[in-house]
Amino acid sequence: MIRIVRGPSILDRTVASDVLLTEVMCVLGADMAINGHTRNVPVMLIIAAVAVFGSIAVARYVARRDNPTP
Repeated sequence: MIRIVRGPSILDRTVASDVLLTEVMCVLGADMAINGHTRNVPVMLIIAAVAVFGSIAVARYVARRDNPTP
């Protein structure tokens, strides 16, 4: 959580948020495995999509910022 709030760069914040989202997905998956249900599958898919699209958006932003076109 500290890296998400205070990270020295936007890339550090992105990696920290990806780790947090992965941990949430693991907890949801463990809950499904322990309790024998599949109610959390749509939530896990949405979390995974947010993580992937967020990482792609940040990577594109950083790439454009580092290499501006004239």
